[in-house]
Amino acid sequence: MTTAYKTTQELNKTSFKALKDTLALANPMQAPRLMKIVVSSGFGSIKDKKKIEIIADRLARITGQKPATRVTKKAIATFKTRVGDPVGYQITLRGNRMNEFFDRLVHIALPRTKDFRGLSRTAIDDMGNYTLGIREHTIFPETADEDLKDVFGLSITLVTSSRDKKATLAFLEYLGLPLKREESTKSSK
Repeated sequence: MTTAYKTTQELNKTSFKALKDTLALANPMQAPRLMKIVVSSGFGSIKDKKKIEIIADRLARITGQKPATRVTKKAIATFKTRVGDPVGYQITLRGNRMNEFFDRLVHIALPRTKDFRGLSRTAIDDMGNYTLGIREHTIFPETADEDLKDVFGLSITLVTSSRDKKATLAFLEYLGLPLKREESTKSSK
């Protein structure tokens, strides 16, 4: 099967050659790499078991992996939670599943987003990870469009091996993540 674009796995391997001048890299081991992708979705205080099962099923269909349940660590009376109450799901993708998910995210899911104009360039944390939020899980083709009443959002964190924002930004642009264009500096009159 041949594709017109390079897959994430191929881009991860060739990142040193493409970025060595931009980032002043001396060794191929210094090149940034995509280490893992963490997909998480919180359902909070929903007590309806069917809705919680629907969220788990759809996350499993989107990622190809069963989600792990996240529970509360503290009891908070205001939120009516006790220690051990489930509050969300999390999935960590590595290897081939990570590469396939990233390719589907960039080439299929994000272009299906309503009024999409690119992702923010400032969503990189100090450790070199990029986090994006998706309001509707229905942008992924694996979910059924007829079930639009149970729409939920999810958070996707791209964990890279780079340790600064400049290197992460250059690497994500190289991978093809659709980031907003840099705004030119506006001169004040």
